[in-house]
Amino acid sequence: MSDENLKWERVKTEHIVKDEWIDFRRVAYKLPDGNVFSPFYNYSRRNYVIVVASDEQGKFLCVKQFRHGIEKVTTEFPAGGIERSGKQEYADGEEDKTSAEDALVAAKRELIEETGYESDEWQHLITIASNATMADNYAYVYRAKNCRKISGQHLDDTEFLGVEKHSAEEIEEMIRTGNFEQAVHVMAWLLAARG
Repeated sequence: MSDENLKWERVKTEHIVKDEWIDFRRVAYKLPDGNVFSPFYNYSRRNYVIVVASDEQGKFLCVKQFRHGIEKVTTEFPAGGIERSGKQEYADGEEDKTSAEDALVAAKRELIEETGYESDEWQHLITIASNATMADNYAYVYRAKNCRKISGQHLDDTEFLGVEKHSAEEIEEMIRTGNFEQAVHVMAWLLAARG
């Protein structure tokens, strides 16, 4: 069966919450068999970057922070939103790439802001849908090597982050024991680890 025969057509959208952080929607779709079904819920958020960064000694830079979704402090890689400068804050089904900050620029900015480190060795690993079931944003995953400390942290008003360094073995153990809980960050680690 072709992709065209599997597509759904959006026929109605109701914005339940739309502010600077999220556009949460109730949507009706016409399914491939012609039936209309509602409600489906989806949301838009900004695209974001994840940086698997290691210092000059080969230790990986991680941040610890409270995540309100699971209401606990997690260990993960530096990450953050790609700034948008255009009128369209959310994709609403169509990505406006011209109004978005360059992903690599965002990755470099987030690494410095969250850890105080910078790198001259960057590699793009993957761009992947963050949660294709419900969200329309993408994660841009980068690897940064030989990072060096150049400053302190420069955190946003709602960011309270601790920086830690871990060996590859420690990260593997945290993943194995459920102490490295961000799914896309685990995927980033697996991609970075395979070289």
